[in-house]
Amino acid sequence: MECLPIRTSILTLLEMNHLNIASTIDHTLLSPEATAADIDKLCDEARQHHFFSVCIPPCWVPHAKKRLAGSEAKVVTVISFPHGNDLSSSKAVAAKNAQQAGADEIDMVMNLGLAKAGDWTAVEKDISEVVQAVRGIPVKVILETCLLSQDQIEKACQAATKAGAKFVKTSTGYSKSGATVEAVRLMCASVPASLEVKASGGIRDAETAQKMLEAGATRLGTSSGVAIVSGKTSASSY
Repeated sequence: MECLPIRTSILTLLEMNHLNIASTIDHTLLSPEATAADIDKLCDEARQHHFFSVCIPPCWVPHAKKRLAGSEAKVVTVISFPHGNDLSSSKAVAAKNAQQAGADEIDMVMNLGLAKAGDWTAVEKDISEVVQAVRGIPVKVILETCLLSQDQIEKACQAATKAGAKFVKTSTGYSKSGATVEAVRLMCASVPASLEVKASGGIRDAETAQKMLEAGATRLGTSSGVAIVSGKTSASSY
């Protein structure tokens, strides 16, 4: 009987930890094959597990907004995904359309070609056009860190900061690799306290999720949210 309070407190701490992790998760489904039924399932899981949001393709924003009515879960969508090489004006229009459809946050892919060429003025302008188009809601800038050097990551973070973004984000989950602890730490060191870092790509279990949070990430992008809060490992690549 003496062990019961200890056991109860341990369970409570585990539950609190899962809830804390859950509140950082953008529960993600970005497959081009996603159906309305898939989006419904994603939204229902977000509601059940108290995830911060669902992250979905733009075409599903109105559907998800309706499905999540009365829930605290937000709707996040992606712009110029996964390559980032649309015209800046097209990105801005797409972001504004998504905002008008009900998106609460925008995750845009940075123009990687401009970044690789070192044209940071153009990178900043590309981001700024989206930020200006959706004034009032947060913009996250996806850097695709696996394709960048440390110096390029630092400069991309600086460009996102100057452009008025709210977050820098590691990855699309569709390139060579996803988030790493090292990239998250570097990004955190490269932005002011007013900017946050989202780790995404390859986060499939609670241990990895916790490492990303300990490295400084404040948001996690993953399609494995249910597995993470259930103490399991998902086979998903995102």
